[in-house]
Amino acid sequence: MGELLRQYWMPVMQSDELAEPDCAPLRVKLLGEDLIMFRDSSGRVGLLEDHCAHRGASLFFGRNEEDGLRCVYHGWKYDVTGKCVDMPNEPSESNFKDKVRQGAYPCAEYGGMIWTYMGPRSTPPALPKLEWALVPPNQRSLSPVVRECNWVQALEGDIDTAHLYFLHARLNAEEDRGPQNDNGVYHDDRHPRLHLTDTPYGLMYGAQRTEDEDHYYWRITQFMFPIHSLFPPGGFVGVPGHIWVPLDDYNTMVWSVSWNPLEPLARRPQLQGPNWSQFLPATSDGMGRWRSTINKTNDYMIDREAQRTATFTGIPSIPMQDQAVTESMGPIADRTSEHLGTTDATIIQVRRKLINAAKALRDHGTIPPGVDEPDLYAVRSASMILPKDANWIEATQEQLKAFTGLPVATA
Repeated sequence: MGELLRQYWMPVMQSDELAEPDCAPLRVKLLGEDLIMFRDSSGRVGLLEDHCAHRGASLFFGRNEEDGLRCVYHGWKYDVTGKCVDMPNEPSESNFKDKVRQGAYPCAEYGGMIWTYMGPRSTPPALPKLEWALVPPNQRSLSPVVRECNWVQALEGDIDTAHLYFLHARLNAEEDRGPQNDNGVYHDDRHPRLHLTDTPYGLMYGAQRTEDEDHYYWRITQFMFPIHSLFPPGGFVGVPGHIWVPLDDYNTMVWSVSWNPLEPLARRPQLQGPNWSQFLPATSDGMGRWRSTINKTNDYMIDREAQRTATFTGIPSIPMQDQAVTESMGPIADRTSEHLGTTDATIIQVRRKLINAAKALRDHGTIPPGVDEPDLYAVRSASMILPKDANWIEATQEQLKAFTGLPVATA
């Protein structure tokens, strides 16, 4: 599975985390590797292996100067491509530096983020054509948080529509859902009928619920290989989604994205008190940034009185409810002990797709979905109320296309 992931571009951090040329380098953990990211004097971004090719000292302590990162142990200096450009401890006539390279991965800035390609190609594939990355900055929102579990385990929450009106539910149907759905969501029909359809980029499904005698409520979700998901909008005007970036086998950087393709994105008011948008003090560790103040050490701030009287869980905010249950499964869930039902059909199918794509790459060299087809990622999710006799795919096909000039489809 690791080789499959390396076929794709991965987002690493927001561009403004490396705010200016020659700023301090940062430790990064990505796909289980310890790496160092820096922005050189010309503004280019480099991602290097942590340990200097000379004697293995960490380049985190390096001097970021004059278009390169210089190891403080003996002064060896590397540019953003990993080329050794200076060996001041070697004789001036030596050409040894021309024979040494530091491990490095190419980077690109796209959609306000720094991305890297860790795969085998000397020329990386094109970046995916994601609508949120191409709208103006004031029309999108990005927010990260570290989740302490495997990336597939975390991702599966987005493709599990059945949990919506349990885990995220309010108890009082008449109550307002709140500015960030923080009071919880509600629907009378809590047993969706799933309609799955294969796509060239992964999978799309419609979750059908009875709205009234003549209509169904449809929630349409996209899974895009291998780490992107778009879930149905609700509660605000904007397309929401996640990018599930594996830091290692047991930790995931969850990038929450939302965007309005037509106009500036309305900023949602922050909840009061400890909440998912507040973070513990950052450390210099490769996984030391973007850790929530609400976490397993404080039982995710569960409020048992609120659980009894207001919301199904008593845990504040939808993101923290998801984090609590996926982390509670353990760092890697034991799938052999699961008992999957009909509403788990999407999870079953996505697992099968990921495994089959990884095997096809390993056994036959088959390029996984979307790697060389960036336009496939130009899609949206939707939530719509349709007449019962409507074909949900035909009725929503235009609303599900990105870059159409249509507003977001929100029931």
